[in-house]
Amino acid sequence: MSTKPYIVGLTGGIGSGKSTVARAFIDLGIDVVDADKASRKIVEPGMPALKFIADRFGQKIIKADGTLDRAAMRTIIFSQPDEKAWLENLLHPLIAEWIVDQIRLARSAYVMLESPLLMETQQLELVDTLLLVDLPEELQLKRASDRDNQSLENIQSIMDTQMKRSEKLNWATHVFDNSLPKSSIPSRVATFHKTFLRLANGFT
Repeated sequence: MSTKPYIVGLTGGIGSGKSTVARAFIDLGIDVVDADKASRKIVEPGMPALKFIADRFGQKIIKADGTLDRAAMRTIIFSQPDEKAWLENLLHPLIAEWIVDQIRLARSAYVMLESPLLMETQQLELVDTLLLVDLPEELQLKRASDRDNQSLENIQSIMDTQMKRSEKLNWATHVFDNSLPKSSIPSRVATFHKTFLRLANGFT
């Protein structure tokens, strides 16, 4: 058998409910590595990446408690593509390193990598199969706006920077329809769990 764990990629756009689906897998005993957590860890106070960001954008990007002002950072990168590219070039290798370390520590039957940018980054190369949490864009827009208490326009601007839904559906190996009632999530996750267990057991 391979010493490399079987890795299921879990992705979905803003407001898709990806984290809710991930929690259902955690409830079944699966180790989930959260790429969003990696993006926070590597810019904590004292980390080199935070100093590079402050040097480029100024202290206005740092909160009074010394942490990164993520809302201010988002405003900059979603309106300035060059700065978005610079930030991604800085952070993505560091995020990948953190993710690989966490995957090595996982002990469940398979490992799930939860990432909103899985298809847009080299993280895709890490996974053996891909589960997309999907729903119609109109519903995605409303859910994200309600959850984050942001205007529909702000959410739409974020969605516009992400890979199109049609492209994600083309890439995905498995699709989790999250337009169905929330109460149905655990049972449908259990079905996918059985599939991934079979795939992991046959993984060499």
